Amino acid sequence: METSTFKLIEATIEDIQQAFREQKLTSVELVQAYLDRIEAYDQNGPKINSVRAINPDALAIAAELDEKRGQDGQGPLYGIPVLLKDNIETKDPMPTTAGAIALEHNFANEDAFVAKQLRDAGAIILGKVNLSEWAYFMSQDGPSGYSSLAGQVKNPYGIDVFEAEDVGGSSSGTGAAIASNFAVVGVGTETSGSILSPSSANSIVGIKPTVGLISRSRIIPISESQDTAGPMARTVTDAAILLGAMTGVDEQDPATLKSEGQALTDYTPHLKADGLKGARIGVDLAFLNNEAPEERAIMDAAIEQIKALGATIVELTIPQKDFESDVLWYEFKRGVNDYLATTPEDVPVKSLADVIDFNKQDPERRMKFGQAVLDKAQSLSDDPNDATYLEHREIDFRSSTSEGIDLVVKQHQLDALLFQNNRGAAMPAKAGYPSITVPAGYIADGHPVGVTFSAQAFSEARLIELAYSYEQATQKRIVPDLESY
Repeated sequence: METSTFKLIEATIEDIQQAFREQKLTSVELVQAYLDRIEAYDQNGPKINSVRAINPDALAIAAELDEKRGQDGQGPLYGIPVLLKDNIETKDPMPTTAGAIALEHNFANEDAFVAKQLRDAGAIILGKVNLSEWAYFMSQDGPSGYSSLAGQVKNPYGIDVFEAEDVGGSSSGTGAAIASNFAVVGVGTETSGSILSPSSANSIVGIKPTVGLISRSRIIPISESQDTAGPMARTVTDAAILLGAMTGVDEQDPATLKSEGQALTDYTPHLKADGLKGARIGVDLAFLNNEAPEERAIMDAAIEQIKALGATIVELTIPQKDFESDVLWYEFKRGVNDYLATTPEDVPVKSLADVIDFNKQDPERRMKFGQAVLDKAQSLSDDPNDATYLEHREIDFRSSTSEGIDLVVKQHQLDALLFQNNRGAAMPAKAGYPSITVPAGYIADGHPVGVTFSAQAFSEARLIELAYSYEQATQKRIVPDLESY
C-alpha cells in the first residue's frame, strides 16, 4: 500500500506535507492509497470493519485541492484525509447514522461545525466510521464497537484473540481505523471515556477536550453537559494539529462561548520534549488495574519513566462519591428528541419513542442486544427544570470539581492527574475537563495499554506538553500486523 515514492504506513501530517512540497505525492494519490488499504484490510483480509462509508466525492475533492496547492493560507491539514465518527453530520453524500438502522437515510444538507472547520482547513473527509450504536447509549449488554447497521469493529492488535469489546468505544471505528493506517487522523466523540477508551485500546493518541472548546452542533447527542468531539491520531503532534483546526466559537452551541480567549488555533508550540520537567503529577493507585499484574507493571514502568523525565509523582486519594447519577439519561432524551425533530422526511423516526417502536418491529436485526438504555431514558422527564435532574447534575458537577479534581489539584499543586486507559474518565467527563491518552505498551497477548493525563478546564496546551514529553521519550506505539491475514 505505497505510492511509488511515498511510504503510507505511519505517515504523519508533516511526512505528507513534505512529500507534497517535494512533488513526490498528490492528494489524489494519497486518498487512493488509503482507499486501497481500506479495501484490502478493512473490508477484506482481517476485516477490521471500521469504515462504514466512503465519501464518494473524496477523490474529486482531492483533485481540486491538488490544483490549488501552493496558494496562500494553506495550513498543515491541507489535502489531508480525515475519517469522522458516524454521528457527525457532513454535507457529503453519506448519511449520519449513529450506527442505527432507523437513521440509514439521514442525509444532511450542511456540515457540522466541526466538519466545516476541517473542510475550511483543507482536510478531505474520507468517510464515516462505525461506532458503538447510539454512541454506546442503547444497551449495556452488547459489546463496544457493535452497531445494528454496520456490525462489529475488530481490534487490529488481536483480531482473532481479543473479545469484541476490547476494541473500546464508543469511537471504536475511529480508534481501529487510525491504528490500522486507514487515514492520517480521525475524529471521535466522548461523553465519558468514548475517545479515551478506543484510543488506549488501539494504541493511538486521543484528546478529550474541555466541553465547550469544540462545537457539538449537528452531532447526534447524548449529553449537553458532557459531550465533546476530539482528535484521534497516531502521534501527539498530529492530534495537536487536528485539535487546533477544530476549535472555534459557534453560535449554534452556546457552550463554545466560554472557550473565547481560552482556545488556541495552533497547539504545536506546546510540543515540548521537556514538558514533564518540573511537573507535578498526581496518581491515585486505585485507578490502576491492580487485578491484572501485566497491566499494572506497564503503568508502574510509565510512572518511573515520568519521574526520570523530571516530574514529581504525588500519590494521593481522589475523593469518590458513591452516587448513581441519571443525568445522561435525562439529557439524552431531550437531546435526541430535539435532534430527530430536524431530520429529513426519509428518516422514519422523529422522537426517542419512535426509535424504540421502530426497533421493536425487527428486534433481531435492529436491537440484537436490547435497548434498555433507550427505555430508561424514555421513562424520564424531558423537562430541563425537572427537580431530580437538576439535583443529579449539581451533585455530579460538585463532586467532580470542587470536591474532586479541583480539590486535589489545589491541595497538591498538580499539573495533571495520571490514569490508566480510561479508568479515570468519569470524573473529568462530569466536570467537563480535558484528558489526553498516549500509548504506554502492550501485555503478552498484544493488547495495548495507555497512560492518560487529565487536568482542569482549558488546560489542553499543558496536557499536550506532558503527553508529548512522555511519547517522545518512550516511543511505545507498534504498528499492528494486518498483512499476515
